[in-house]
Amino acid sequence: MTTSTRGDRKQAPAPAVLVLEDGRTFRGRAYGAVGETFGEAVFNTGMTGYQETLTDPSYHRQVVVMTAPHVGNTGVNDEDDESRRIWVAGYVVRDPARVPSNWRSRRSLDEELTTQGVVGISGIDTRALTRHLRERGAMRVGIFSGPALEAGERALLARVQDAPPMTGADLSAEVATAETYVVPAIGTKRFTVAAIDLGIKGMTPHRMAERGIEVHVLPATATADDVYAVAPDGVFLSNGPGDPATADLTTVRAVLERGTPLFGICFGNQLLGRALGFGTYKLKYGHRGINQPVQDRSTGKVEVTAHNHGFAVDAPLDKVSDTPYGRAEVSHVCLNDNVVEGLRLLDRPAFSVQYHPEAAAGPHDAAYLFDRFVTLMEGQRA
Repeated sequence: MTTSTRGDRKQAPAPAVLVLEDGRTFRGRAYGAVGETFGEAVFNTGMTGYQETLTDPSYHRQVVVMTAPHVGNTGVNDEDDESRRIWVAGYVVRDPARVPSNWRSRRSLDEELTTQGVVGISGIDTRALTRHLRERGAMRVGIFSGPALEAGERALLARVQDAPPMTGADLSAEVATAETYVVPAIGTKRFTVAAIDLGIKGMTPHRMAERGIEVHVLPATATADDVYAVAPDGVFLSNGPGDPATADLTTVRAVLERGTPLFGICFGNQLLGRALGFGTYKLKYGHRGINQPVQDRSTGKVEVTAHNHGFAVDAPLDKVSDTPYGRAEVSHVCLNDNVVEGLRLLDRPAFSVQYHPEAAAGPHDAAYLFDRFVTLMEGQRA
């Protein structure tokens, strides 16, 4: 939820303040648009990939704190966006680059934030803010600059506390495509996949297209009839924002009933988990960044992976569970905190992971999961 005005880059940045819902404040300078914004304060531990982060629809209604102290040095280009716009509600950095330096750069990050009306703040102690969020948990926040500061901190705090929380937020339809579109296979077409857009990143259908898959990207509200109208060899559930407890599982259950190969990531992993009868819960501060260690329990291999989630599946780690669709097990686990990072059905062709195997900004340890999806579809066809 953002209102903003464009600042004059020739003038010194306006004063700005960040106000957390528990009353802690940080003072700095405006970065990007001048105005006010509200959202959930979360932190991202990636050292690179800020353009992909900003344009990831899963960050809708979140104010992202970058733990890397220096941000913006490669500017913004026209190739690395993961969607049609910046989705973060606000942006927090310590030391923004004064001049971008990269042969692909077309404009500065500050300019792009200003153009898209994204209110941010710079010059604050992001390490102290990150430690606060780790100790207290992700929480509502507001960033205020320019005339918005005139209300005073007590009034600003009250406005932050009145903002809607992330728990119970149904956001997928707000970021998903309104109309179906097709990403053609690269080279010879081998399969057709119906991808339900819950906040899909542009690199995801591209990774499938590289494997000879024609991807039909459907709106978040797609029904089973919509899915099977494209005669899919497989169904994909994308990442996306919000609380998975708010999602309608009718289409997911219909796909499981028919036994069509199913692959889900991030929000899609949570939807598969709920369809199988597991619960979901909100993590204290979530996993966000491109350096999260996950173990594939079927191989023992440890992958460094890209994450962006604040909710997780509540499934038993060390036993096979009976579900309405056969036996299921936890296939991947986070080595930092034992959070469930993947699910696999043993009696039907369906699996999911909590992280992002497309990983446009890297790393690429998990790219094999798309090959695993192809193997499922090959097996079903045979």
